[in-house]
Formats: sequence, C-alpha cells, structure tokens
Amino acid sequence: MSAFVIDAFEFCRNNGHREGVTPVAEMNRLAADCADKSGEIAWTIEGGQTRQGYPMLTLSVSGTVQLVCQRCLTPFGYELDSSTVLVLGKDDKEADEIEEILDDESIDVIVGSHACDIRDLLEDEALLALPQAPKHEVCPDTKLLDAIKSEKVSPFAALKSLKSE
Repeated sequence: MSAFVIDAFEFCRNNGHREGVTPVAEMNRLAADCADKSGEIAWTIEGGQTRQGYPMLTLSVSGTVQLVCQRCLTPFGYELDSSTVLVLGKDDKEADEIEEILDDESIDVIVGSHACDIRDLLEDEALLALPQAPKHEVCPDTKLLDAIKSEKVSPFAALKSLKSE
C-alpha cells in the first residue's frame, strides 16, 4: 500500500497527522490549470472528531503556482493558502444525515474510505483554492493588451461603409 493511502476512519480515530511537500508537476489536474508545472504545494492533513463524534479530516495546502493572467495573458505567481474540514460518512445515506445534523455550510461531508488516497483530497483542495479568473492586482506590462485593443475594429464599421454607398 502507498504511503499516501490511509484508512480515513482509523486516521481520524487516532488523531493522525501527516505533512509534506508535493511538486505541482506530480499533481496532474492542478498542473493542467497552471501556466507551467513549476512550484510546490506544502500540505498537512490532520484527523480528529467533530463535537458530535463524527470522523473529521482537516486539510491545508499552501504554495505558489504559476497562472495565466486573464487580462494581460502573462504568467504570474499565485499564492495558494487554503484549508478545509471534511467530515466523513460511511456511505451516501449517512453523509446526507450528518450534513443535515451539522447544518454548517463551511463543512463538507464526504463518504470516507478505508483505502483513501490523500493525494486526491489535497489536489482537490488546491484546485478549489484557484481563482476562477486569475488576474494580476496590477498588470505589469499592458503593451500586448493595448496592441490588441488598438487592432480591434468595430463590427459595425463595415456596416457603416455599406450605408454610405
């Protein structure tokens, strides 16, 4: 069994703790959303129980990934820093019941596994932390954007020339 595969219920029962650093290049889905595969994601995963006694995992990810700015189309470093709490149910029915009992939008309830690959959970958390439309706070070089804007011709310009004929 891989060092990343855990019995999620046992991990929570024993208040397990793991941490590490994973290169972005090893997270295929995350790497596909990035400008390049450089960078690393530092992560921690901790097991425990909710006040009600349900098994709970706390995941945290942080690091810098390269994204493409949607304004100027150049890559930039984006700082990830996210954590989430996952409460585990034994099956879909129990997960739905737990979600109703907890009634907390900030906590996600998922179906746990006795053979859970934590890499998938950590990559999911990193993906959810990415902005939908990544942008610089202030774009460093707008020459490309300005060139595109100046080349734009109004779609109505051709109609205007037809009208004058």
